[in-house]
Amino acid sequence: MKSTSIVQAIKRVFAAIFSIGVVLLLWYIITNGTKLGEIMPGPIVVIIKFFKALYTNIGNYTIIGHIMWSLSRVMVAYTAGAILGVALGLSMGRYKLFEAILRPFYEIIRPIPPIAWIPIAIIWFGLGEISKDFIIFISSFTIITLNAFAGARAVSPVLVGAAKMLGAKSHQIFFSIVLPSSIPFIFAGLQAALSASWGTVLAAEMVHASEGVGWIIFSGMENNMPTQIFVGMIAIGIVGFLLINIMRGVEAKLCEWSKSGT
Repeated sequence: MKSTSIVQAIKRVFAAIFSIGVVLLLWYIITNGTKLGEIMPGPIVVIIKFFKALYTNIGNYTIIGHIMWSLSRVMVAYTAGAILGVALGLSMGRYKLFEAILRPFYEIIRPIPPIAWIPIAIIWFGLGEISKDFIIFISSFTIITLNAFAGARAVSPVLVGAAKMLGAKSHQIFFSIVLPSSIPFIFAGLQAALSASWGTVLAAEMVHASEGVGWIIFSGMENNMPTQIFVGMIAIGIVGFLLINIMRGVEAKLCEWSKSGT
């Protein structure tokens, strides 16, 4: 079994390398000696610029410095969105009074894209860090709340009824049955919200930023530097890929009990 999983992992790595190689080859072909190549940099130029950005500054920081700025913004807002989203989602899913009071307000907020909150964020919080955090918070909060709500609703009523017959109190049912049963749903929401939060950082850093991967892209656009734009896009893609895989690893470890029980 172990050798089979190793072989499958090797196959996935080679498949990923192959697909990336095909994309780079097609990118090189369509930009090498064509009209498109006059306005769009080729992959070699972009890759060289990306590795140079690891030790030379773009603006005030290297690409690593910009990534750390963006990550710090995402982690602060994402953590707040996770705490409030899980609390609100489980409360609405478990208690009908909470659902009656809070769900209409949530359903109005949920369809509004995070980028639409930029003007409101500026009016409410000015041009500082709080406005950026707020935009990222909205993107994570709505997703996590929805998944936590679905998890609480998916709890078996038979299990809850049996606990009540055995004399379990409401808070005991919540912490011993509802919360553990909702964890797979919550982790699915946390994973989706992390991806959305990292994508939203681009919009958040439109708000008077001078650092971050979003700033790299907008600075490149303002100064007509397409190579810099691609460098920022690659950084966003790589970090987003790593964040999702880290979250999947954490989920696999913490939710191993739920898989073994099925």
